[in-house]
Amino acid sequence: MEYPMIHICYRVMDLEATENFYREAFGFEISRKKDYPDGRFTLSYMTSAGLPFELELTYNYDQQEPYVVGNGYSHLAVASADLEASHKRHTEMALTVTPLKGLVAGQPRFYFVTDPDGYLVEVVRRTTL
Repeated sequence: MEYPMIHICYRVMDLEATENFYREAFGFEISRKKDYPDGRFTLSYMTSAGLPFELELTYNYDQQEPYVVGNGYSHLAVASADLEASHKRHTEMALTVTPLKGLVAGQPRFYFVTDPDGYLVEVVRRTTL
């Protein structure tokens, strides 16, 4: 049996702001979107570069307080062929960005960007395996 990954779900406070964040920061596109007025929520699915894996953004109409991300959640990761240019771009966009980091001494391998709801996106230097 195979179990391909199909999506990860984030609950968001401002659907439009979050869609714009992922569109502008990472080039994600909305692949499908549906309102469920009787259930009082909207689902927006975003994809990266035509890949089958989706980011599901769930907007609950009546949510008043920001969601608690918690200390068990870690991050979503994307790859970049030019980590330094990507870091510069995200910094110039005035996003919340960490410094470039590495696991050990040597060339930086990643950094993190925080989305409007506090979820982390790790940007990793693309390498061949």
